[in-house]
Amino acid sequence: MPWFAFTDPNDAQLDELAARYGLHPLHIEDCRHPGQRAKIEPGANYLFVVLKPVTILEGAILRFADLCIFIGHDYCITVVDPGCHATADALSRARRDDPNEEPARLFYTIFDTITDSYLAAIDRFDDRIDEIEDLVLDRPHPDVLQEVFRLKRALIELRRVLVNTRDVSLFVQRDGGPLLPADLAPFFRDIYDHVARNLDAVEMLRDLLANTLDVYLSSVANRTNEVMKVLTILSTVALPAIVISGIYGMNVKNIPFLDAPYGIWIVLALMAASTIILLVLLKKFRWL
Repeated sequence: MPWFAFTDPNDAQLDELAARYGLHPLHIEDCRHPGQRAKIEPGANYLFVVLKPVTILEGAILRFADLCIFIGHDYCITVVDPGCHATADALSRARRDDPNEEPARLFYTIFDTITDSYLAAIDRFDDRIDEIEDLVLDRPHPDVLQEVFRLKRALIELRRVLVNTRDVSLFVQRDGGPLLPADLAPFFRDIYDHVARNLDAVEMLRDLLANTLDVYLSSVANRTNEVMKVLTILSTVALPAIVISGIYGMNVKNIPFLDAPYGIWIVLALMAASTIILLVLLKKFRWL
């Protein structure tokens, strides 16, 4: 079985193969314009599939690539991004396990490897969310909030890819036609189960991230409340001394102890006594 593997979608040989096997021009155009969604479309005598392999970068950053596959009765054409490690792993496994197999089984091997690669991304998200939960409890900082929102956007993108991939797996189970023999149906059902499980895991991670955001907001609010509590207590404790000093600072006569030889010490003693009494009352009411 001929397997044509392209790393350059603008290769002239792809146009020759399109003319030989009757590939639709729109499918060739999809190969040459990256950023397609995961999908499967039937052609005249072939199936056109776009898969979205993922590369995990530092900090749980995901980079999706396009892997385009034409599945015919006696041929297979792949157009891939050479910089995607997940794609390289999928093609390497296909060459190792199914070097001379039929196109449908070759497609299954590639599809299964791409599906398994999502699990590594989900595990990376799980570890990163655990780290953020610890940071939220120990040191809630605006940088942590930005990381939470970044992860939420990445999970939304991963969920979108998984939903489209699930649609592809459903199609190959129900409407694969003669190009996908019935003996492969259990294997494609297994892929569907894996995609559904990955989707459940992504939903769980989104819930964890939402809870982490709630914890962050609660931690910030609690810290603000603690600061306000300390400032309020300090203001309350200083209030009697401020009142007494304000009274004796007025330009009026007949204020007690104003002309006494030790008036300043008596006033200071009153301020200290009122402050101590107030502290005792606050302690008794458990406000300290």
